[in-house]
Amino acid sequence: MKSNLVFKRNFSMKRKIKVLIVDDSAVVRQTLKSVLSSDPGIEVMATAADPYIAANKIRREVPDVITLDVEMPRMDGITFLKKIMNQHPIPVVICSGLTKKGSETALRALEYGAVEIIEKPRLGTRQFLEESKVRICDAVKAAACVKARRIEKIRTVEPKLNADAVLPKARSRAMIRTTEKIVLMGASTGGTEALRIFLEILPPDAPGIVIVQHMPEHFTAAFAKRLNGLCKVSVKEAENNDTVLRGRTLIAPGNRHTLLKRSGARYYVEVRDGPLVCRHRPSVDVLFRSGARYAGKNAVGVIMTGMGDDGARGMLEMKDAGARTIAQDEASSIVFGMPQEAIKRGAVHKVLPLERIAGAVLGECS
Repeated sequence: MKSNLVFKRNFSMKRKIKVLIVDDSAVVRQTLKSVLSSDPGIEVMATAADPYIAANKIRREVPDVITLDVEMPRMDGITFLKKIMNQHPIPVVICSGLTKKGSETALRALEYGAVEIIEKPRLGTRQFLEESKVRICDAVKAAACVKARRIEKIRTVEPKLNADAVLPKARSRAMIRTTEKIVLMGASTGGTEALRIFLEILPPDAPGIVIVQHMPEHFTAAFAKRLNGLCKVSVKEAENNDTVLRGRTLIAPGNRHTLLKRSGARYYVEVRDGPLVCRHRPSVDVLFRSGARYAGKNAVGVIMTGMGDDGARGMLEMKDAGARTIAQDEASSIVFGMPQEAIKRGAVHKVLPLERIAGAVLGECS
């Protein structure tokens, strides 16, 4: 592939999002094309079996978003991603098969500029395909939003459940304030790097933290491991009954809801199955509702960059229960959807740039 690619791009938000699918599997290319084409706001402009074919197609017409496999012949997806970002940045969504090795590679792709990771479609289970359809289309829309900073709303017909599907709303307030506070956080598109920046600032004795980052199953363990090697606090993928402790950060496992619980003075997490909430599992709304119910004034809620409105309702419940709440500002967010929805609902005490959130959290917990 030549290093001096010449791109032509005429982008109009009044037309459909044009997507280029790059994957060596013909089955995956066809399945992704079918899934994306089912959304009235998305058009699959082309597919390519490897990066060299993709480069030729890009020379003729530049897509708004690229979905990219990692392991491919002639050139791997990570190398192609580097070339794209160096020569002419185009929003890229990594599509991975979710093997352990692949998940490590895909996480590295986020560092190189990929917008999001989605799960490669699997044939055979209708429910899985329907859930994947929403995740994939949302990821592509979010990627287009990163480039254009705005995107027209697209009608969807899938049912959208709220946190009631997992945890009923509390009828009474949580217990009075205690000396120990805990921090609950939610993020989606752009959140992997935002969380890294936030966590690297924290001291080793920072308050206990529980995080929901929208990410597929098997990716969260590798994500937590990478953060654990970078931060002063310990970071691990949450397991059922893990205690929330000072100096420890728990990352909700992909495809499992994670709730905060309390027994006496001990906070711990419950990891469970359940339906998609706000089209996500894990859901920020579920975590935040559990925080309102079991921590109340003893909690600090933080909502970060991400597309959609997951977490907005739950954050309002936390605020109503006496928790302090913080949202990432628009300028530092990759996608301002989730923080903006929380702000619109009156759920936020402070709106701050990313680099100031850690200090504000420590101040609220002191």
